[in-house]
Amino acid sequence: MKRILIIGASSGMGRELALLYARQGDIVGVTGRRIELLEQLRNAFPRNIYYSEHDIGGIRNGEVFHDIVQRMGGLDVLIISAGVGFENNEFNWELEEQTIGVNVVGFGEMVNIGYRYFQQQRSGHIVGISSVAGIRGIDSCPAYSASKAFISNYLEAIRKKAKKEKCTIVVTDIIPGFVNTRMAKGNGLFWVASVEKAAYQIARAIEKKCTIAYITKRWRFVAYILKCLPRTIYDRI
Repeated sequence: MKRILIIGASSGMGRELALLYARQGDIVGVTGRRIELLEQLRNAFPRNIYYSEHDIGGIRNGEVFHDIVQRMGGLDVLIISAGVGFENNEFNWELEEQTIGVNVVGFGEMVNIGYRYFQQQRSGHIVGISSVAGIRGIDSCPAYSASKAFISNYLEAIRKKAKKEKCTIVVTDIIPGFVNTRMAKGNGLFWVASVEKAAYQIARAIEKKCTIAYITKRWRFVAYILKCLPRTIYDRI
């Protein structure tokens, strides 16, 4: 039995992961902005799930983390699934600022809090959800694509830091393609995975302590093509 905290579990992949872990008997902490959805999870698994209303873009990250971890009786795995994304062709700064506040500032603070906790414990597992969208800059959602690149690079840096400090902290970067959640928008979607399939593959990657995991696995090939595509060609797409 593991103790798993999922930041951003009121919907999407975070919620599905919470259900998956609760069904297999793990202790699961869940946070999110929509408390009624967290209460539904708690009511479904009253012995397994602890919840707390929480906005990762706010100022209570440390308070919420330590309170729920104490109620859970400790922590083995921290999954940061909270995130926002907008199509922003009008380049509205309010949308860019909100994205940066949640996906960069909030994410970075939660990783920092989790790392310090696991550093003292001398063990733990930090999991972040980035995106294939973070491989190249996307003109229709600049802050979103940039924030996902930040997540991947930040996790890589933390992984390297833990290794140098000889801390047994595993760091996993989950890189989804299209998953059938509210975040998936537009008419050009393909290879869209169900949230159930995505959660299953994420849980498997966590169990195997993967460094990087593409969800679903075929998105590794898309990522490779995007990385290799010359800028002169990419700029015309």
